[in-house]
Amino acid sequence: MNASFYVPAQTGLLLVDPYNDFLSEGGKLHGRAKPVADSVGTLANLKAVVAAVRKAGMQVFYVPHHRAEPDDLARWKHPGPSQLRASHAQVFAAGEWGGEWHPDFQPEPGDVIVKEHWASSGFANTDLDFLLKQHGIDKVIIVGMLANTCIETTGKFAAELGYHVTLVRDATAAFSAEAMHAAHEINGPTYAHSIVTTQELIAVLG
Repeated sequence: MNASFYVPAQTGLLLVDPYNDFLSEGGKLHGRAKPVADSVGTLANLKAVVAAVRKAGMQVFYVPHHRAEPDDLARWKHPGPSQLRASHAQVFAAGEWGGEWHPDFQPEPGDVIVKEHWASSGFANTDLDFLLKQHGIDKVIIVGMLANTCIETTGKFAAELGYHVTLVRDATAAFSAEAMHAAHEINGPTYAHSIVTTQELIAVLG
């Protein structure tokens, strides 16, 4: 991994689900992610990655989960278990604080907001692939929440579509140490081209 490989015009940051419900005290999922997030410094590392990417002149893509609305899955034939739980708890509820961006991750002019994904993949049933291609992106750096769900599924989908995938192991979190381990030590190496720490990434981009 070297700076010449991550050409800014060809590299995009996928910032997945930077919602209050995940990242802010009082968020509906914050407490479940907090032990792992605190152990690796997720919030500080996310801020550092975003800042480094912006400084390098790379495009930032917000990859948001569907914002829940009451009974929005009521007539679905096959909602998944996670979808049902999220709908019941109204996680990332539309129009509510939990479904707003964390204060440290407010979109800036020029950022791209991707259509909301319904399950774990930022690509499935969204315009992410189209937008990446329109911006000339063929390498993606994926950070955000959660390591073993939306990050992993989005990363796998990206690899299937031919993108070079970089994961940042401490700019994400999970609901357990076991899930975090599986995401980076077991599953990640089967699809990701590079798995780095925040400091390793910043050293390259800088």
